[in-house]
Amino acid sequence: MMEEDITESEAVAIMAAAAVATMPMTPKTVMVKEEEETHHPYAFHVSGPRNVASPNWRDLISSSWKDPNYKRTVMACFIQAAYLLELDRQENRNEQNALAPKWWIPFKYKLSQTLIDERDGSIFGAVLEWDRAAAMADLVVIRPSGAPKAVLALRGTILKSLTMRRDIEDDLRFLAWESLKGSVRFNVALEALQSVAKRYGSSNVCIVGHSLGAGFALQVGKALAKEGLFVDAHLFNPPSISLAMSLRNIGEKAGVAWKRLMSMLPPRNEPLLPNDNVGEISPGSVSGFRNWVPSFYGQNQKASVDMRKWVPHLYVNDSDYICCHYTDQDGVTEKREVNNKENNGPVVNTNSQAAAKLFVMSKGKQNFVEAHGLEQWWSDNLELQSAIHSSRLISQQLKSLYSIK
Repeated sequence: MMEEDITESEAVAIMAAAAVATMPMTPKTVMVKEEEETHHPYAFHVSGPRNVASPNWRDLISSSWKDPNYKRTVMACFIQAAYLLELDRQENRNEQNALAPKWWIPFKYKLSQTLIDERDGSIFGAVLEWDRAAAMADLVVIRPSGAPKAVLALRGTILKSLTMRRDIEDDLRFLAWESLKGSVRFNVALEALQSVAKRYGSSNVCIVGHSLGAGFALQVGKALAKEGLFVDAHLFNPPSISLAMSLRNIGEKAGVAWKRLMSMLPPRNEPLLPNDNVGEISPGSVSGFRNWVPSFYGQNQKASVDMRKWVPHLYVNDSDYICCHYTDQDGVTEKREVNNKENNGPVVNTNSQAAAKLFVMSKGKQNFVEAHGLEQWWSDNLELQSAIHSSRLISQQLKSLYSIK
């Protein structure tokens, strides 16, 4: 067939077929997946803060970071990014469809390090650093006043099979001992915080965490403070319940019972206790128990630095039973005053050594998921009922950490 014999309709058909052949074919599954990621409930534009602007040239004149509400919101977003780094890993997302970066990019930060739990390979934290190149692109030629050079963000528990076991293991560790020092994550987080604090200076570094992550942040920050490095700390829904207080009571009651038992035993040729200490507990009689839980007795408590220089920020919801005990102030009830005397070791002037800024949200009765959730801390209708500087549990938590080396 010659070219001039082709009819007009045939020519149109051939051109249409050629156009279709040259179009890039996108598999339907990919299109559906991209649509799902766009509307994912954890996408920044879906569940992130609504009224928080990205840094711009105006921050050079009046920095948004000077606003405590802005700073709290951004820190909560960074923690959400730490959660999503692990969820992105579990759900095999790549750089193109990952959810986590959208929670730090708007604020001109970049990911410099992920913290890995060697037990299961999960991501439990991240180090975010100020992204100078991204800021320069928006004419932010210098870092706004108050914006940290680096932030260590630690997530809390994720109830998914791939990481749930190790998360709950550390939850139980805190529940039993009031300490996370024995966890693999403690050492990894401490090394990361020490590294950025020495690189940028402690005044330019911040540590943040939610729930279990807040527990790690509190203890890691305190450990660094003992070295004379004081970093800014923002802790959301930190755990406040443990069995350690009860164990201290049990230990002291056991000591009293042992003392009474020894005083009632009949005398022997070789007395169980020296004659000048009848009715007393010998130094080694309860040493095993004391060595088992030394911090319960206040051992190794060293105030080698002035802890008044380190004042963490704690954000709690009084409907959250995990963190609500931080709102119990000194002398609230006579019973708690008595328990505090029994549970602590040597009397220390906590008012001069332990302090924190405590921000309390009170919305009446809420279910646990809402009261313990991270999203509440960047919500538009957030109202902090009160801000106090100390409470009984804050003093106890900070003082009990003197044993961390």
